Amino acid sequence: MVGLGEAIATARRARGLTQGLLAERLGITQAALSRYENELREPTDDALYEIASTLGVVPDLLSRADRMEGALAVGAHMRRRATAKPTVWRRLEAQLNLHRLHAQRLFDELDLRTELTIPWLDPFEYEPTAAARIVRLQWRMPSGPVRDLAGWMEAAGCLIIDTDFETTRVDGLSQWSGPHPVVMLNVSAPTDRRRLTLAHELGHLCLHSQGVPDDVEADATVFAAEFLMPAETIRPQLRNLTLGRLHDLKRQWGVSMQALIERAHELGTITSRERTNFYKRFSARGWRTREPLSDELAQERPRLASEIGKALLARGHNKSEAAKICGYTADNPDNPFINDGHRLRLLRWRNKFTEPASTNK
Repeated sequence: MVGLGEAIATARRARGLTQGLLAERLGITQAALSRYENELREPTDDALYEIASTLGVVPDLLSRADRMEGALAVGAHMRRRATAKPTVWRRLEAQLNLHRLHAQRLFDELDLRTELTIPWLDPFEYEPTAAARIVRLQWRMPSGPVRDLAGWMEAAGCLIIDTDFETTRVDGLSQWSGPHPVVMLNVSAPTDRRRLTLAHELGHLCLHSQGVPDDVEADATVFAAEFLMPAETIRPQLRNLTLGRLHDLKRQWGVSMQALIERAHELGTITSRERTNFYKRFSARGWRTREPLSDELAQERPRLASEIGKALLARGHNKSEAAKICGYTADNPDNPFINDGHRLRLLRWRNKFTEPASTNK
């Protein structure tokens, strides 16, 4: 079982567990668990079953796992702010890898046929702005604002998983799972930021799946700006900007006012001094951290995961069987494909990881 130990460690980190806490739940020593994870010893079938069940997955999801992939490498990209802690990075990277394993399992089970595809473009041949225009042309998107970006990406076979990142420091992650990409999206972010994050990750998936230039983040940011706010269409609307005009444009384009200011500066419709003055006014109003109108924008609602779950149920599988096909235990409420559990049930399931184990004295 090459990679089994790595898969166990990844699933553990994805659940936010230390070796000590998982070992306590399993009733084994931390040293024993460490040997499993470092592949110094292979767990018995019974031991693997207990490990997988405690982590909310089926055993063969772990035993058949491929090697894990790192963030910001070929095939995996993480968008984060500079202040994100390394522990947060590792946990979310593990969750991304775990979602990839579930996706691979499902894509092997289901014949996912898509209307569109996400092209792989050589970043050394295509500028990010050109890449964004190519994708819009290939997808035959109407000019102007992008409506339902999640729907467009899902139509191209992209599995988008809404996840509580438990931090505002990280917005999104992406990774290819065979011919289909997986994107994790922070559910707590405002709609305008979620849309920018989706476009940013789309840029990574298009440009950084084969070649990796020096500044992948800058490339993805430029791609996202052109994809959501095409220069040819938006430039005339960014002249003579006022706060009121920014409000109107935010409603129209579904992006933040700060993104509009940056776009206006990039396209030369406002000066650096005007840009600075806008931000001073934003700071005075507290808008740098929380803009108005964000809650009024049409939300991005990924649907592909739930549609996959419905397809499994339509085949005659009950929810327990469908969960197993997805690679989850029946009681795992974090299953994005089949998840209609009550919030209280979710909290109780998670508490078995976080509450101290009872002891008989």
